Amino acid sequence: MFQSFEVTSTPQFGKERVTALRAALAALNVDGFLVPRADEFQGEYVPASAERLSWLTGFTGSAGIALITQEQAVVFVDGRYVTQLREQVDGTVFEGGDLVGEPPHLWLERHGKKGFRLGIDPWLHTGAEVRKLQKALEGLGGTLVFLDHNPLDRQWADRPAAPLGRVKIQPLDHAGVLAKDKLATMAQDVAKADASAVVLTDPSSIAWTFNIRGSDVPHTPHPLARAIVHADGRADLFLDKRKTGIEEEAYLTQLANLEAPASFEDRVAALAATGARIMIDPEHAPFALAERIRVSGGTVIEAIDPARLPRARKNAAELEGSARAHLQDGVAMVEFLAWLDGTQPGTITEIAAVEKLEACRAAVGERMQNPLKDISFDTISGAGEHAAIMHYRVTTESNLTIADGTMFLIDSGGQYVNGTTDITRTVAIGTVPEEQRRFFTLVLKGMIAISLARFPKGSRGVDLDPLARIALWKAGADFAHGTGHGVGSYLSVHEGPQRISRASTQELLPGMILSNEPGYYRPGAFGIRIENLVHVLEPTSIEGGDLPMLGFETLTFCPIDRRLVVTSLLTDEELAWLNAYHAETHEKLSPLIADEKVLEWLKAATASLER
Repeated sequence: MFQSFEVTSTPQFGKERVTALRAALAALNVDGFLVPRADEFQGEYVPASAERLSWLTGFTGSAGIALITQEQAVVFVDGRYVTQLREQVDGTVFEGGDLVGEPPHLWLERHGKKGFRLGIDPWLHTGAEVRKLQKALEGLGGTLVFLDHNPLDRQWADRPAAPLGRVKIQPLDHAGVLAKDKLATMAQDVAKADASAVVLTDPSSIAWTFNIRGSDVPHTPHPLARAIVHADGRADLFLDKRKTGIEEEAYLTQLANLEAPASFEDRVAALAATGARIMIDPEHAPFALAERIRVSGGTVIEAIDPARLPRARKNAAELEGSARAHLQDGVAMVEFLAWLDGTQPGTITEIAAVEKLEACRAAVGERMQNPLKDISFDTISGAGEHAAIMHYRVTTESNLTIADGTMFLIDSGGQYVNGTTDITRTVAIGTVPEEQRRFFTLVLKGMIAISLARFPKGSRGVDLDPLARIALWKAGADFAHGTGHGVGSYLSVHEGPQRISRASTQELLPGMILSNEPGYYRPGAFGIRIENLVHVLEPTSIEGGDLPMLGFETLTFCPIDRRLVVTSLLTDEELAWLNAYHAETHEKLSPLIADEKVLEWLKAATASLER
């Protein structure tokens, strides 16, 4: 199984470890220290050797940061993790902070004492983060202190070794473009920027650029590595050779100088010492890297990672692979939902549902000769009130039986060599209250609105976000997460820069894959989310219109629970979309299903709805 249900946390050690850290901070003459969830690669998932926040506090969520001062210990999380934080950390040692409304730099502005000296590990914070902290401290007459070592690491006696996950070559029929051609294009971009080189620090950019995949962190198949791409086309890849076999090493040495990760800093410093102008992405590169370039005599050019946008705009092979992966994943989902429908209400637990879904994905992958490599994130399996926790993670302690008369939400995804999937379905277990059906339909209206959207060139995620919310707004409701996130091609399930949210200013461009996932959550009662993945289409003309318009094509095919739809709340256009979607789902998936009982279930689940 890919998912672990025992949450590894150490709240019983919180007081002891914070006390020791405070003593270390006093010796370093700093008043406070930040412990982020992020590692030096700034990825969503980190290896066990970089789980500093978890080791110190017991909190295991994927986003958070702790501020430790001599008087307070604040763990900042967003709305997804408030409940998890309360359950995992020692409340007598740590207090909760608001990562969105009052992140550390704002907390310092409002609560920090005059002359506050904040210590940080400069390899764990980006340049953008450092600027916010410096501005906050300036207002206090304080100082940001860049420590030459991480005091927490010196306490962590049983720290795991750095990962040595094996690297594999991503085949050209899935990658679509040769790595040498990607590198040549990138070198041209560097030259156009009047730079000497670009330093790639995002492992997903490394994986995409060199057409490789790795296994250093859970659920995201990229290798922890860095690279320098020079304007003249040369490249240096800093990757531990123990991660490669003979074939992979031979492949990579044709593309780059393969060097030990330990030599990275010295190589960057040597390049900078020549007076080189070096591009880095301030939103993703560690501040220490920029500082090393400056002190060594180089010039830092802040620019977006040159792989980031091309990686987001999937080519034809990537889109075709994603479509195939989604059909396979759809079959697994149908087999799972048919099984769930056939069980007696009140006999299945949240964990049993996760285990069955993983088994379905694995079995379908074996049958279709496209193995499930991993899940794309820890499955959210929430029954009843647990579904109202947006990013609920079931544990052996919290595991509920899925009761009769409730809704069950399952948000999951798979990693396949040809694509990454992410799908949420909320289903009825028995007969649910009419109010819950009404809110389900309002959420569905938002999802359909995004599916049908047409929009002009230049439109951004922020422009489309209200379409998913308007039905809920009219009912006096909303949801506290973005409508959609970008998705990689057998890479991260959460990929930027594309998003559909209140804050997304990135233009939506053809080839981008995004999620479409409005929801509604009533704390302590129920939660709803319906999610498909879509990709942005090239603009086309509309009969009688003046401008060509972009739109979306749906990648995900899986029935939406008809029992929860209040048809009187749907417009004719919305009902037509739902019926057409179900007809296409049946058409695409039924030839891939051999089990007659599953086929019967699929036929019923995709039958046309009438008013």
